[in-house]
Amino acid sequence: MRLLIAEHDHARYSERIRSACPELQVVVGAQLEQLRALAGDCELWLGQPDLLAPLLREGVRPQWLQSTWAGITPLLAADLPRDYRLTRAVGIFGQVMAEYVLAHLLAHERRLFARLAAQVEQHWDHSQPRSLRGRRVLVVGCGDIGQAVADFLQPFGVELRGIASQAREQAPFVEVAAMDQLPHLVAWADYVVNLLPDTPATRDLYDARLFARLRPQAVLINAGRGVAVVDADLVAALEQNQLAAAVIDVCREEPLPPGHAFWTAPRLLLTGHSSAPTDPLLMSELFIENLARWQAGAPLRGEVDFARGY
Repeated sequence: MRLLIAEHDHARYSERIRSACPELQVVVGAQLEQLRALAGDCELWLGQPDLLAPLLREGVRPQWLQSTWAGITPLLAADLPRDYRLTRAVGIFGQVMAEYVLAHLLAHERRLFARLAAQVEQHWDHSQPRSLRGRRVLVVGCGDIGQAVADFLQPFGVELRGIASQAREQAPFVEVAAMDQLPHLVAWADYVVNLLPDTPATRDLYDARLFARLRPQAVLINAGRGVAVVDADLVAALEQNQLAAAVIDVCREEPLPPGHAFWTAPRLLLTGHSSAPTDPLLMSELFIENLARWQAGAPLRGEVDFARGY
């Protein structure tokens, strides 16, 4: 059995997988021409969706593809085949995403960027910081990453509510409501943390109508997908002080092009799609576990329902 690893950092993956699965013939690459020459003879693929989508478009496909990204949007294009098994990366981003969210909550409450600006101006900033205790955090997207974020934040005394595809009970959230309750709950929140995947139902959610419902002291953190936010509406909302700040990790176009309004929008911080990088060791362990499941005919972790898009 042959495994194609299509990753820029393929050496770290291949070392761990070869050690754990000596029965696999592992081939690696990161350039399209190289991958074209290898893919047809490989039943299993592991790698980045942006590197593997062109191979699928040319009619080559594996029996099973394990994405190294949580988001698999490039593999869901309308012109790509769907007659193979696809799994996305799950269970490996929780802590690193939670650390990202917590860092920005603390930075806002402790006024770190305001103090840096004051230092540059040689102005003594004696304003008092606030605690996270009692702050209202709305997590939009309560899958495994949203669950990890909530678990991580709970000890800080925040009040947690969530939004998911359907209402449900889910500790430690006080409430997890359905998507139609998003306008109601954003009006409650001090922090809105978007972790939603890219699906037709999650695009353009954050528009002028929704921003108008935010509290003036609210902060939007988008670490889900860029298409969830209407860019011009967010910039206008910041300019009109409809929200206190925005932290944007993901954009509709990446890298963000010169001249885009996000570069100069007031109180908007860009973090360059760095919130939750893939750890090759954790990703390799997930692949090894899923390989055992695949060989045993058991359900795969993170298997994608093509109809739902995740």
